[in-house]
Amino acid sequence: MPNSLRIVHVQVHVKPEQVDAFREATLANARESVKEPGIARFDLLQDAEDPTRFLLVEVYRTDVAPAEHKQTAHYLRWRDLVAPMMAVPRVSQKYVNVFPEDAGW
Repeated sequence: MPNSLRIVHVQVHVKPEQVDAFREATLANARESVKEPGIARFDLLQDAEDPTRFLLVEVYRTDVAPAEHKQTAHYLRWRDLVAPMMAVPRVSQKYVNVFPEDAGW
């Protein structure tokens, strides 16, 4: 059976004065997101050279899990809270898993 995990990289550039607030809000969202059965991983990374840039790495177990995630209260709260913190709109790129096998996640 081919790998089925769906991976989304979300690039976020926040306003310098909003870095701490964005981190706090996004950590709260990530902590709730990893509890969802359709999510295998939900990572928050901060650029080592530019602290205003973040990367969310979201790994979903099924094709429908991303849509289910976007209906949760914690996601909707995060989306509305962080929108004005962003220097530019966030950008996402979607991937499918190649390696390791899905079971390795």
